[in-house]
Amino acid sequence: MGEKAWLPFPVLLLAALPPALLPGAAGFTHSLDSDFTFTLPAGRRECFFQPMPLKASLEIEYQVLDGAGLDIDFHLASPEGRTLVFEQRKSDGVHTVETEVGDYMFCFDNTFSTISEKVIFFELILDNMGEQAQEQEDWKKYITGTDMLDMKLEDILESINSIKSRLSKSGHIQTLLRAFEARDRNIQESNYDRVNFWSMVNLVVMVVVSAIQVYMLKSLFEDKRKSRT
Repeated sequence: MGEKAWLPFPVLLLAALPPALLPGAAGFTHSLDSDFTFTLPAGRRECFFQPMPLKASLEIEYQVLDGAGLDIDFHLASPEGRTLVFEQRKSDGVHTVETEVGDYMFCFDNTFSTISEKVIFFELILDNMGEQAQEQEDWKKYITGTDMLDMKLEDILESINSIKSRLSKSGHIQTLLRAFEARDRNIQESNYDRVNFWSMVNLVVMVVVSAIQVYMLKSLFEDKRKSRT
């Protein structure tokens, strides 16, 4: 099981403990997408917990960036402990669930590997977290005399939400592109090291074979008869 640690952004807990033993644990900022990259040692399993409200949307996307086989086991469970997603030896995946109230658990399992550690990237996208109505009320406190304006408050909020959604989507795409780039770079570096290793092996074999051939050809032309005096 994994060790307990705190991530750099507000407060998603990395732990192998059940949610009941983690009172007061909060999740990512409600209105922001969040991503994290970590190293999972061989033979280890790490679990994360994310509190969610009722009828929200939780999207989890993960990729294995580095490590032998580029594969991992993934498990997503509901607050009641019911298995929602279980995947074995996958290199990436995207899953979206409509949530209930409680702490959702998702785990990355590398216990099937005895040697290779894995570098894993994952991103959480939280939607319909129940703060939009409160944000609209906050706007109304600071805007007065809307009847005198050609554009209504609702139009302003719709435009702002549209821009916010597009910016969030752009950031999401850029994050995925960086993850794909990191994985492709790791694959290329691994292939480069492998090509260099086998090139050296072939070079050594060629040198040894050449030396043996020269020795055998030389031995064929040696005069082995002994002269008598």
